[in-house]
Amino acid sequence: MSQQPPRRHGTRKPYRRPKKDPVRILAFEALRAVDERDAYANLVLPPLLRKARDAGDFDARDAALATELVYGSLRRQGTYDAILANCVDRPLREVDPPVLDVLTLGAHQLLGTRIPPHAAVSATVELARVVLGDGRAKFVNAVLRKLTAHDLDGWLERVAPEYDEDPEDHLGIVHAHPRWVVSALWDALGGGRAGIEELLAADNERPEVTLVARPGRSTAEELLAATGEDGAVPGRWSPYAVRLAEGGEPGALDAVREGRAGVQDEGSQLVALALAAAPLDGPDRIWLDGCAGPGGKAALLGALAAQRGAALVASEKQPHRARLVARALDGNPGPYAVIAADGTRPAWRPGVFDRVLVDVPCTGLGALRRRPEARWRRRPEDLDGFAPLQRELLRQALAAVRIGGVVGYATCSPHPAETRAVVEDVLKGRGGPAAEAEWIDARPLMPGVPELGDGPDVQLWPHLHGTDAMYLALLRRTA
Repeated sequence: MSQQPPRRHGTRKPYRRPKKDPVRILAFEALRAVDERDAYANLVLPPLLRKARDAGDFDARDAALATELVYGSLRRQGTYDAILANCVDRPLREVDPPVLDVLTLGAHQLLGTRIPPHAAVSATVELARVVLGDGRAKFVNAVLRKLTAHDLDGWLERVAPEYDEDPEDHLGIVHAHPRWVVSALWDALGGGRAGIEELLAADNERPEVTLVARPGRSTAEELLAATGEDGAVPGRWSPYAVRLAEGGEPGALDAVREGRAGVQDEGSQLVALALAAAPLDGPDRIWLDGCAGPGGKAALLGALAAQRGAALVASEKQPHRARLVARALDGNPGPYAVIAADGTRPAWRPGVFDRVLVDVPCTGLGALRRRPEARWRRRPEDLDGFAPLQRELLRQALAAVRIGGVVGYATCSPHPAETRAVVEDVLKGRGGPAAEAEWIDARPLMPGVPELGDGPDVQLWPHLHGTDAMYLALLRRTA
């Protein structure tokens, strides 16, 4: 009688330790910081990348992939949420936030990058095993397998309503913006479908890194020469701007390390240059930046003032931000002072300044390219929270400038409630005494820049000008 082989009561695969992928673990850590601490990715990610490079875990390609995973996941979060909701057997709000972060990273790899689907699923499941455990990794695997059924366009056809049925909701899901933001931007932009689609698409593009050569301390030509063959080009509009090629490292330039140049969006440069170029009645001796933190505009204004023999006072309410302003102005060739003061409770006498800039706190809807998480964090009621502060800062700025002097009201938001409505309310005395001031047409003070609107104020746009959506109104005090 032949001997039978022993029966096997089931076989188990030997346990395999999950592979630790430094790139995806770092991306997950960044998303958790944004979610848990209301942090901003542009502040969280650089130190994480620096630490990884110092530890020898990262090269330039790893850093580029980690950056794409973080920013891409945050930009497209609303779109991916709508798609994932169709792949999960429970309301998405009931999924643990860390699990949802892993799923979002997986969705972006599958739907927003060229990573092959099998590699995207495998890498994301391995990440889930490391940061979530084997049990929840199985859930992640099941969801991602469903996600591979369609590409991004295919999913959008299934989850987005038809444009003709609900334009705002269609655009919001397709271009990953909350419905109320789509509506607000459309109101500010005006026009039909093409313009708003171009604007929303521009919000989802990675912005170029733009440098500013601080006048009298460096030049655009110096910066271009220092970047060598890296593909840097002059700015479109500002004579002091240089646009770095993708992957360019500002900190590698001597002028940036020494504070003679800095990183600054070209829209912010244009605001400072327009205020400095506005015609004055009378002397031009002392300027004020009334909301100076973190110091980019103050550094440019200080350099421009120094060329005319004028002094700059830079005021910032928060002491830690005032220290950043002082750092940005260190080495300025002309006289300046940095103070920690509340612009709504002035630390200066009325009527002493010739030029005043107030770049007021706002919702930041004009900088969604740089802070993609802000679109999901902001709420319509935030507008009401900023409104009194914006109006009071403008009132006090007009009180601080002398008769014949100029005030620039600026904000990094195109929302009508934060731009012209603020200026008109202050000029007409809504909520306070009427300001004795007149509009200055700001458009001629941005020479060569097209499509600035009907004036006299100016609204810049990412899709039209390649800048943040900065707003500027210039006012001359008349009495």
